[in-house]
Amino acid sequence: MTLPAKISTLWVVVLLNMIFADILSIFYPGTVAQLSTGTIEGVTITPMFLVLAAVFIEVGIAMIFLTRALAPRASRIANLAAVVVTILFVVGGGSLSPHYIFLASIEVLALLYIGYLAWTWREAEDAAFA
Repeated sequence: MTLPAKISTLWVVVLLNMIFADILSIFYPGTVAQLSTGTIEGVTITPMFLVLAAVFIEVGIAMIFLTRALAPRASRIANLAAVVVTILFVVGGGSLSPHYIFLASIEVLALLYIGYLAWTWREAEDAAFA
């Protein structure tokens, strides 16, 4: 598996964990009641809040494609930036529910591995990528 394919696949792993963390959160006791009031854990759910959440999620979605489509140097830089943004989103926007902590831990570990792979991506991989 090429390095871009490996990193791209790891972005899929991160996103699947995000999706299931959110799906399982709906079943957590009290969540539906909170959502029906337009707030969750003290945060008011507004259209702008949902747009911002969508933008943060789109970062990971875009990286699945961009990791393979960008030139190697640009891909490394984009992955490093996306890892930082996504870790902040996962940790800052998360909850302390046991299922969320577990899935977010998997997400952060996968993101750290993406960051490591991008950071250590060298000329030899660039030649194989072209």
